Amino acid sequence: PTMDPPNRVPNGRFSLCPDGEDWGGIFMPMGSRHGLLLIFHLSRKLLLVSDPFNVDQHRLAVPPGFDLEKAPVSGAVFRAAGDIRHFQVVLVTTETDEQQHTRVIARVYSSETGGWGDCISTPLPSKLPTKSRVDFTIGVLVGHCLYWLLNDRSATSDILDGILEFDLERQILAVKPVPVDIPKKNMCQFQVMRAEGGGLGILFLSNFSAQLWKMETDSDGVASWVLGRTVELDKLLSLNTEEGESLVIQGFAEYNNVVFLRTHTNLFTIQLESLQFKKIFRPNIMTRYHPFESVYAAGNICRYTVGIKR
Repeated sequence: PTMDPPNRVPNGRFSLCPDGEDWGGIFMPMGSRHGLLLIFHLSRKLLLVSDPFNVDQHRLAVPPGFDLEKAPVSGAVFRAAGDIRHFQVVLVTTETDEQQHTRVIARVYSSETGGWGDCISTPLPSKLPTKSRVDFTIGVLVGHCLYWLLNDRSATSDILDGILEFDLERQILAVKPVPVDIPKKNMCQFQVMRAEGGGLGILFLSNFSAQLWKMETDSDGVASWVLGRTVELDKLLSLNTEEGESLVIQGFAEYNNVVFLRTHTNLFTIQLESLQFKKIFRPNIMTRYHPFESVYAAGNICRYTVGIKR
C-alpha cells in the first residue's frame, strides 16, 4: 500500500541494485527509519543503506565478531536528531561460548567516521534458554532506545523470551522481561511499540483481542508491566469469528504507531491510539510488510509515509 503523489516515492527508487548489477541471492529487510532503508544481503554478507528519496546507497561490510554461520544478525538504521547528512547502523547478534554461556553483542557504524565502534555486550539472564536469538526481528525505536524481541529457536514453536534494549545515548545493552500474564508462544502475536503517553509498550494478540501493555516505573524506581487497555478487534474490524478466522501481525510502522494485521481474507492497518483502521486488500500469507516512513529531504525535513512489502 502506498499514498498518492506527491507523498509517493517512485517504485524504481526502491531498487536494491540501482547501478543495474544483478546480485541475485537473498535480500533481507531490517527495517527503515529517518528516510533510510537497511537491507542485509545474505550471500555477500553486506549491509545496504539505501536512501530512495535521494537515490543514494551505501554498502557496509559486516564487522568482525559476527559469526553468521552460528547465529542470525539483526540491525537498525537511524540518524541523530537534527542530522540529515550522516547515519548510524546498529548490528546485534548472540554468541555462545564453550561453557554454554550466551551473550548479546552489538556494534555501531557511523557514516561520519566511516567505521564500526567497539563491541558492546551483555549476558543473557540465566533463566533464558541458551539458544535464544535475536532472530531477525525488526527493531523498533522508542525514545532513545532500540528494541528487538528475543525468542527461543530451540523450541518446537518460537517462544518469546524477552526484549533486547539498546540505549543509543549510553551505548549499553539490556534484556528486559515480558509481561508474565501472557502466553509466550507464537511470535506473530507480539509487537514492541511506543506505549500511549510514551515509553516502552508491547502489543499482544489474544484470539480476537489486542492487549496494549506499558512498562511503568514506580516511586522506588522499580519497573513493571501494566495492562493499559484491551481492544476487541472482532467488533472493531467486523470479523466473522465463526469462520475459522485468525489474526497475525504482519508489520509495524513505528513513527505512526500503526500495526498491520492479517486474517485469512483481509489485511488491515490500525492506528493504535485512535483505533482508526483501513482494509487494504486480500493479503499474501507469505508476505511480511515493511512500512517506509519519515523521509528526510535536503534543507528541511518532510515526513511522508509509503509502504513496501517482501
